[in-house]
Amino acid sequence: MSLGDENDYGSGSGRADDGYSTLGGTRQTRTRFPDGEGGDGYTTPRRPARNSRSLVMVVGVVVLLIAAIAFANMGGGGKNDSGGGSGSAGSKPDSSSTAATGTKPVTGKNGSIPSGFAHDEQGAQSAASNFAVALGSAGMFKTDTRHEIVNAIYTAEAAAKLRRPQDAAYSSDFLGKLGLDPDGNAPQGSTFVSRTIPVGTKLEALEGDTAKVSVWYTGLIGMSGPGSTDPVKTSWKTWTVQLSWTSDGWRAVSDAQKDGPAPVPGDVAASSSDEISKAVEEYGGFTYAR
Repeated sequence: MSLGDENDYGSGSGRADDGYSTLGGTRQTRTRFPDGEGGDGYTTPRRPARNSRSLVMVVGVVVLLIAAIAFANMGGGGKNDSGGGSGSAGSKPDSSSTAATGTKPVTGKNGSIPSGFAHDEQGAQSAASNFAVALGSAGMFKTDTRHEIVNAIYTAEAAAKLRRPQDAAYSSDFLGKLGLDPDGNAPQGSTFVSRTIPVGTKLEALEGDTAKVSVWYTGLIGMSGPGSTDPVKTSWKTWTVQLSWTSDGWRAVSDAQKDGPAPVPGDVAASSSDEISKAVEEYGGFTYAR
């Protein structure tokens, strides 16, 4: 219901006998005096002095102006404003109470991975979120980019230990099951999709230069294209990573992953492979910050 539906102001629909005139109406009232001076016992009452009416209007305008100025000044932001939203009881919160909180996203990058997260709990959670995105990207299915990603996320010692097992895991046989060639390339006319989208983070522990963070995320993986036998599907996982603060910022030392929690699937119909391919090409990812 829009404003004004209840009152019908200005509609001109008032009844002539309701005792009230509609806004903008022209009806007048006549008063009967005991000793009518006009012969018929009725006379038209004298209009009030115009200067009184003008004074009322001026006072009304001034009151409205004061109210408007007071309203505009609510919310703080001035040089003398405390900015804490701690006014007297019943006062409205200032604009900062609805502003985004947390550390701002970083501008630095280590290769293709955001870097420069703060040495605190928010920085650890932000780092873990972006690490999860990188580890779930399509770049992990190509040897060179996988090594770059792992070297940028893990400590030097952890990366060295992971390199050989990961290379074995991303074998030609494994890639072939996904529809990729031994180099991790999709067939001509098809698009391989692999994305991780963090839903939330949880700080499990933080002590000095170490932190443990869990990232709850949903993922997309599969081949989009004609004749694909592995269409793009969604998954829900929780990735938990042990982080260490180094001279290069937060780095992963070890990690583990488990399924879920997974919500009930919705009733949205699956899109065509062309729509998925187009969406992957047109919609970029994000830098996540807690």
